[in-house]
Amino acid sequence: MKKSQAYSNRRIIILTVIVIVSVIFLVRLSWLQLFDMSYKASASNNSRRDVTIYPSRGLIYDRNNKLLVYNEAVYDLMVVPAQTELKDTTEFANLLEIEPDVFKAKLKKAWDYSPLKQSIFEKQISKKKAGYIKEKLYKYPGFYMRPRRLRSYPQPVAAHVLGYIGEVNNKEIKKDAYYVSGDYTGKSGLEKRYEKVLRGKKGVEKLLVDVHNREMGSYMNGHYDTAAIAGKDIQSTLDIKLQQYGEKLMQNKIGSIVAIEPNSGEILALVSSPGYDPNLLVGRIRSENYNKLQNDSLNPLFNRALMAPYPPGSIFKIVQALIGLDLNVITTETGFRCNKALVGCHNHPNAKNVRQGIKYSCNPYFYNVFKRIIQQGKTNSVFTDSRLGLKEWRKEVLTFGLGKEIGLDLQNVKAGYVPSVDFYDMWYGKNRWAFSTIYSLSIGQGELEVIPIQMANLAAIFANRGYYVEPHLVKKIDGLPLENENLNSKKTGISKEYYDLVADAMQGVVEESGGTARRARIPGINVCGKTGTAENPHGEDHSAFIAFAPKENPKIAISVYVENSGFGGTWAAPIAGLMIEKYLTDSIHNPAKENRILNANFIKDATVRE
Repeated sequence: MKKSQAYSNRRIIILTVIVIVSVIFLVRLSWLQLFDMSYKASASNNSRRDVTIYPSRGLIYDRNNKLLVYNEAVYDLMVVPAQTELKDTTEFANLLEIEPDVFKAKLKKAWDYSPLKQSIFEKQISKKKAGYIKEKLYKYPGFYMRPRRLRSYPQPVAAHVLGYIGEVNNKEIKKDAYYVSGDYTGKSGLEKRYEKVLRGKKGVEKLLVDVHNREMGSYMNGHYDTAAIAGKDIQSTLDIKLQQYGEKLMQNKIGSIVAIEPNSGEILALVSSPGYDPNLLVGRIRSENYNKLQNDSLNPLFNRALMAPYPPGSIFKIVQALIGLDLNVITTETGFRCNKALVGCHNHPNAKNVRQGIKYSCNPYFYNVFKRIIQQGKTNSVFTDSRLGLKEWRKEVLTFGLGKEIGLDLQNVKAGYVPSVDFYDMWYGKNRWAFSTIYSLSIGQGELEVIPIQMANLAAIFANRGYYVEPHLVKKIDGLPLENENLNSKKTGISKEYYDLVADAMQGVVEESGGTARRARIPGINVCGKTGTAENPHGEDHSAFIAFAPKENPKIAISVYVENSGFGGTWAAPIAGLMIEKYLTDSIHNPAKENRILNANFIKDATVRE
């Protein structure tokens, strides 16, 4: 009896558990059917289309709010292969203006990707053509149009700064889950550096479609739609008028111009020549044009302003003078005879002090200055003494922003090179070199290499009398000033009085008899500059010049390099003078000087720098 009662109790317990579980399932099922729509949404995939809403990419303006980059509407033709019902591919191919074989290959690629997922069949169709195709799409189930926007450039300039966008690759998709195949991203320039700022956030629109692939309206009244969020606008530091003028002056020349506002580090113009029209790398012809540019012997894609290494030439003599003064191996009144037996030089009076040494650009003068820096007599060994001197010299050179990457908000900025003790030990052997081995550094030659943007920054240091702000190309994002820790000033540590002397000497270079840059003169504006002739072992030397103006409260600092054109005062100096005058006065007082530059052509016999 007791045993029977135990079995009865077990049955009751089991039945009770079954009833409770059944009730739970019934309640849950009722909830899903009556209240929770997510499963309904999932179950309706066969009659619903998820359309990606691409956000409007942020616009880019110049420092005066002139539009540099905007968006233009285009359309991608999308396909869901499993929904297609094509009886005549030739008719549809003709509509799209492609060959039937190409049409079939594209459709096969879509099938291989996924029969059920949407993929791009034909991309970047113009608004006009897309409207015509759209009217015919009811005949072709499985195909539909998806809007997107392409970049457009109202002015065909500043391509190296603005950059371009292109379709994401597998590496970019793996790196950032935001992207899927067919999306676009910044590939270079500001478009790449500020991609996450400019791109915004994609949205999704869920649509109902009938069996003929016709849109029937929003799914669930848009309850599951998400809105796209537009990218943020950028105000760059560029002055587009100055940029345009610089590119005009550099036509038929190889080289660069970099102009900076000294007190802020804002880049006013960044010209690399030869350049290209940024509109060439937009739309369906982008790949074809890119290949043409990439194969061009003049390397228009190469950004010389940020990547081309040159010897600084005589411009570096100013740095030598400042280091010599700071180390107390010379005084402001130290003079040296122009002894051409030491190193070659042009004809000029002997330099009786530092100011005249800079003004005359005397090679023997700075040979002697550098010798005093390198061999200070701290030890009896000329080799050990030279090692100690070079270490001290290099430490000071680096404070001028040379030998290291400028913290610019663009990619692929080169560092240049300032040789070290380790380099010469490796090259010549320890205790096998001294000043007599490396004296070419005294006049900015030898193993020393600089990048044009570093030279413009050097001009800004002279303009600011001893400090610089990291050069940058963005002023505001979404209307708010850029926050950047690099925008704090960086000092060289050399006394301001020596920089006042340098500014006075640089003014003499431009404005006084015997100066080497009189072609950079501007009536009514005190221009301070220094010429350089960068040696080129492969052909004609490169013309170089740096300057700032006005002398007091400078508004612009600039570097100019013109490859294969000779002496710095002949070509680079007048180009800099024209740029300065254009920026400060918005006019040119000497059209003949301007025409001389515009008509010059140094490309035909040029040795192109990779």
